[in-house]
Formats: sequence, structure tokens, C-alpha cells
Amino acid sequence: MNKTAIVLGATGLTGTHLVAALLQDPSFSKVKVLVRQPWAHARPRLESIIVDFEDTENLAAALQGDVLFCCIGTTIKKAGSQEKFRAVDYGIPVKCARIAHEQGVSQLAIMSSISANPNSRNFYLRTKGEMEAAVEAIGFQSLYIFRPSILIGPRKEFRLGEWIGRWLFQLFYFLLQGRWKKYRGIKAATVANAMIAATKQANTGISVLESDAIQAMGAS
Repeated sequence: MNKTAIVLGATGLTGTHLVAALLQDPSFSKVKVLVRQPWAHARPRLESIIVDFEDTENLAAALQGDVLFCCIGTTIKKAGSQEKFRAVDYGIPVKCARIAHEQGVSQLAIMSSISANPNSRNFYLRTKGEMEAAVEAIGFQSLYIFRPSILIGPRKEFRLGEWIGRWLFQLFYFLLQGRWKKYRGIKAATVANAMIAATKQANTGISVLESDAIQAMGAS
């Protein structure tokens, strides 16, 4: 059965790869991308919907489909403050997930972060962990949480911390074995492929995929 995919964060590093892969996948008859401003990427089966994330009624109309993919995220530096960062990385995913579930969407594949933990002392990791806990409580038939390590791929903006981390992880790539293997850097395209593959497994309940499991699923 052909499905309708809904994508949040389509303009980001992973989201760009995700949309491209979805448009090549015959399992999806329509790909809806929710964006804040016009997105000049006209393609067959692609529907670009301009939304105001504060407008619940507008979101309810847009968040209708079969599978919700969420790759949305920012940095504290880009957002301007911890409060604004939380509004994007926690507020938007949780709000959209709740509305999508109310509209009958049965599957959610959402990108979080390696080491996400609601009890972490690190604000970023704590926010991601709290986001995970919030979407877990919604009750999707199938929920896939992806915790990738440092993402590899060309970004539109330069992130110094991520660049340093990626360089270090590449340097020590083969030394990261066993329980440390999940800390290896991973291509954003691999994460996108894994997100799609997971939703085809038709598992029920909550599945949390660490970076090494994402690598195995997305590379196959």
C-alpha cells in the first residue's frame, strides 16, 4: 500500500537526504514537507506546505498522512538562547507529534541524539531526552527514535564543535569498537535511509536505535 510521508526538518542536512530518498521510494505515493517559507523544489509526488508552528488548526490540516518523519533541530548558537533552542528541538517535535497522532498518523520516526538523557546535566542532551520521553508518552502504534553520533555531510552553515568532533571521530574511527562503536561518525544519508527502512518493518511499540544500529540498517 502506498503511503503518505510527512517530513519535518526537510531543509536540514538529514532532512534533505530523507526527502530525496522518499521521492525515489515507490512505497510512498506522496511526500509532504512542512516548511516556514516557500521551498522551490517542485517534484512529482512532493507537496510543500507552508505552516505556522503556532497555528494548531493549520498544523492539524497539514499533519495528515501515514508516517511522520522528524529531523528538525538547531543549535543554541543559531537559535540565540537555550529557551529558543528548546522551542525548536522540544516544542515543535512534541507538538507536531501529538497533533499528527490525533489525525491518525500511526508511525513516527524521529531523530534525537546520541547520549540523549532527560536526567543529563548537559542542556542539549537533557532537552533531547525530554523530547524522547514526551513522544514516547503519546502512544504511536510504531515509534522509532534515532540517536546518531556526529553527522557527516555538507551543511549550509559551519558548526565548529561538530567539525572538531567529526575530525576526531574520523581520526579514531577504527579504535571505536564494542560499546564505543556507536560513537563513530555517521553519514546523514545513512541516517535518512535507516529512518525509511525502519518504518517498513511494521514493528509495534517503541524502538530506540543507537548510531551503530542505524549504520547497519541504513547501509544495507
